[in-house]
Amino acid sequence: MLIRIDQEKCCGAGHCVLAAPEVFDQRDEDGIVVLLDAQPPAQSHQAVRDAAAVCPAAAIRLDEA
Repeated sequence: MLIRIDQEKCCGAGHCVLAAPEVFDQRDEDGIVVLLDAQPPAQSHQAVRDAAAVCPAAAIRLDEA
């Protein structure tokens, strides 16, 4: 799995951090998503999928190839 983030789309809702805190964080100054691990281990994949699904701005893209 490879994760790509579009920070221009991010609205800072923080749902991704709640779903997968080991993979996502937020900038202190504006809440925009920060990607901690673009290729997380397999045990994090479902949480990352959940994070992408609940992102209100559709700022998370997943390549599962």
